[in-house]
Amino acid sequence: MSNERYSPSGFGFLPPVVKNLLILNGFFFLATYVLGSAGNIDLNDYLGLHYFASPHFQTYQFVSYMFMHGSFSHIFFNMFALWMFGSVLEQAWGPKKFLIYYMITGIGAALIQMLVIYIQVRNVEMNLTADQIAQVHESGFELWQNGQNFSNTLMGKLNELYNMTTIGASGAVFGLLLAFGMLFPNSLIYLYFFIPIKAKWFVIIYGAIELFSGVYYSGSNVAHFAHLGGMIFGFILILYWKKKSTGHRNNYMQ
Repeated sequence: MSNERYSPSGFGFLPPVVKNLLILNGFFFLATYVLGSAGNIDLNDYLGLHYFASPHFQTYQFVSYMFMHGSFSHIFFNMFALWMFGSVLEQAWGPKKFLIYYMITGIGAALIQMLVIYIQVRNVEMNLTADQIAQVHESGFELWQNGQNFSNTLMGKLNELYNMTTIGASGAVFGLLLAFGMLFPNSLIYLYFFIPIKAKWFVIIYGAIELFSGVYYSGSNVAHFAHLGGMIFGFILILYWKKKSTGHRNNYMQ
């Protein structure tokens, strides 16, 4: 396949799903600041993804967390990537298939993040007594709400894991990045608008960076494993669609 310089369509034309996702993300970002300033309501507490042991956990958060962002730079880069890669993928797949892919990768990212937190919780609990764990369950949430934590390092870490919130469309966006790399592997992406790199290598390098960061920088505020989760679920879904499409062709030819 010949090399292609990748150039996304302009902002003048946006396919319907990408356009509505951009609008929804912008709306919730604005609502977060308006409600926080006017009514002292933290929308992330309601719509961000909480660990299932948290009093604030709700099932709908597996979807709603994708529309929440913590800063302008957070939403800007996610929405830029959504426009850049999502527009091409929606045109290639069609609105329905693209929306299914976006939602599945976003939910898949949340499931992987929940699994990683569960493993971390279990590892911390192994080094605490039953009384200490019970104390975290009983009074940890109230401390966390007041901006405080336990003086015991492990109890504090457990309380943080119980009450941390995951927000952002990054998991679904990394799924889009994976899909673009698989569908258009030799298209050139320009890093910092200057350095050309083939999409397939960009995806591989970015995935490796996320894996390394997730393992060695587990204490950071970035949900690296959620990013990987979006890529993993995207990879599985694309393979499933490819196998299903091949099966249909074979049945038709028989």
